[in-house]
Amino acid sequence: MRATDWPEPLFTSESMNDSIPLFGRIPPEMAGRRLDQVLAELFPDYSRSRLQLWNRNGRVQIDSEIRPDKYRVLGGEVIELDPGEIVDQGCAPEDIPLDIVFRDDDLLVVNKPAGLVVHPAAGNPDGTLQNALLHLDPVLATLPRAGIVHRLDKQTTGLLVIARSLSAHKQLVEQLQARTMGREYLAVVCGVLTAGGKVDAPVGRHPSDRKRMAVVPGGRPAVTHYRVAERFRAHSLTRLKLETGRTHQIRVHMAYIRHPVTGDPVYGGRLRIPRGASPLLMETLRKFNRQALHARRLSVVHPRTGERLEWQAPVPSDMQELVEVLRRDAESANDR
Repeated sequence: MRATDWPEPLFTSESMNDSIPLFGRIPPEMAGRRLDQVLAELFPDYSRSRLQLWNRNGRVQIDSEIRPDKYRVLGGEVIELDPGEIVDQGCAPEDIPLDIVFRDDDLLVVNKPAGLVVHPAAGNPDGTLQNALLHLDPVLATLPRAGIVHRLDKQTTGLLVIARSLSAHKQLVEQLQARTMGREYLAVVCGVLTAGGKVDAPVGRHPSDRKRMAVVPGGRPAVTHYRVAERFRAHSLTRLKLETGRTHQIRVHMAYIRHPVTGDPVYGGRLRIPRGASPLLMETLRKFNRQALHARRLSVVHPRTGERLEWQAPVPSDMQELVEVLRRDAESANDR
């Protein structure tokens, strides 16, 4: 293949294939700049970290030579980027059934059940969503964490979007960072909320328990909006929207305003059973041993078409049962 003069539309997202070598000529006005900076500007469909990884693996050549990230370009050199495939060998494919809500060449949207960890970590080396995705589509092994761009906690249910190409991955990450990815949750929280509101409180590691998160000075900015959907005698069904996506954000924020998510084993505190609760309600609350939190709605801008897409996931059966029992309890109290 012949190198061409820069700038020609060689690297547009419409024509890009993640495994085809790309050629061009470094513009003279870039002379003196670091190679990693030049790569980020010439190949904007790829993340800076991915370009640096390719360069360190010898996938970038300047006039047929491999150069370090800090190399100062002269301008006018021929540049070749060969994405090829850098496969993540640290996670093995596993045949785990997935509820696929949407699939095309760029995206996957899955409805995650309770109990499924999103990606391997200490204590969960396998049996994760990432293992399942690698079995579903082996090409995802060439993407960071098999294309996963955001997480749900193990016992939280609902919608997750997965990228199927590096360019789609980069754009989805940018949507998360720009807060343009729409995420709405449904939760049953303890206590009766009188109105909706916003929690704007920084979230970081708990000062004494490193496995937990907390509202702490110096934590990362975190904003959660909530609105009451239905009130019960001692609980509230609540809709929540995230501006940010910190670890355990909803669970930490609702506990912070003294309305923890029902069933939350980490932030929920002691079991709260309303006075005069029926045996059915007591049993239902006692056996609900996960946070009653569901990612019900997800919207993104499609990385290829630019169209805004939205999906909804039905509330899981255990949470539906919890809401119905709370509703009947409230109705029964009103009839007395």
